[in-house]
Amino acid sequence: MKRAILTIVGTVAGLVLLLSFKTHQASNSGAAGAAAGTGSGTDSGAAAPAPSASSGESTGTGSGTGKTTRSTTRTVTGNTIDTRWGPVQVQVTLKDGKITKVQAVQLPSENPRDREINDFAVPQLDQETLSAQSARIDAVSGATYTSEGYIQSLQSALDKAGK
Repeated sequence: MKRAILTIVGTVAGLVLLLSFKTHQASNSGAAGAAAGTGSGTDSGAAAPAPSASSGESTGTGSGTGKTTRSTTRTVTGNTIDTRWGPVQVQVTLKDGKITKVQAVQLPSENPRDREINDFAVPQLDQETLSAQSARIDAVSGATYTSEGYIQSLQSALDKAGK
């Protein structure tokens, strides 16, 4: 009887320890933001948008005949969003108000799992953005924090561009 009780208690204790194990380390920027109280107060993992180090805006003109229309191409960089696993920042290229290119400038990359998630999720997020022509896109399953940071940074870039 004592052996059965010890086995059950040991199994429960081992199960609790296993379920509470965390595989990622929080990045310094994410930990500093959480310690400073910049989070939203929920467990979403996304802190309030932080301003980018540079303005991230550039303008240019495309080629054309110059007779009746003028093609304008702009590249705008969104705010850096600190997520639970690291910063996410997106750069958008717009031509005549249409999104023609989306590029992730910063992504979590502290460990191989971060890079694996990014390699899987970012192309899907890019494609959805080009299809939707807005930041109203679905998050990628298995990459929730990266998706939320991507969408927030994308929206800030589109806001800067006036779209």
